[in-house]
Amino acid sequence: MAAHEKHDEGVVPHDCCGSDCHSSEERKSHHTQEFKNGLNTRLNRIEGQIRGIKGMIERDTYCDDVLTQLAAVQSALGSVGKLLLEGHMKSCIIDRIEAGEHEVVDELLVTIGRLMK
Repeated sequence: MAAHEKHDEGVVPHDCCGSDCHSSEERKSHHTQEFKNGLNTRLNRIEGQIRGIKGMIERDTYCDDVLTQLAAVQSALGSVGKLLLEGHMKSCIIDRIEAGEHEVVDELLVTIGRLMK
């Protein structure tokens, strides 16, 4: 299987977590550099949007315009979350289920619940 697959919004890694992602020690993801660069680009853009919103508030910009920009930031953050969740499900979750760790499904449901708030 390829190390990653093209997706509508970027590259989704299939090797999100290494073999020790479910050990008792600290779990870590193992994203490709391309995937991390894509996420960083998106997060830098979001960071710029937030600075812009702060400036809008300082300039007493009409509230509806600020709210529109906030909605755009929330949507952009949601896209980052979806990309990470997809990579996590295609790698870490599958690996842990294959290793017999079926409780990971409950962990995934909690994570999805947090994202949907």
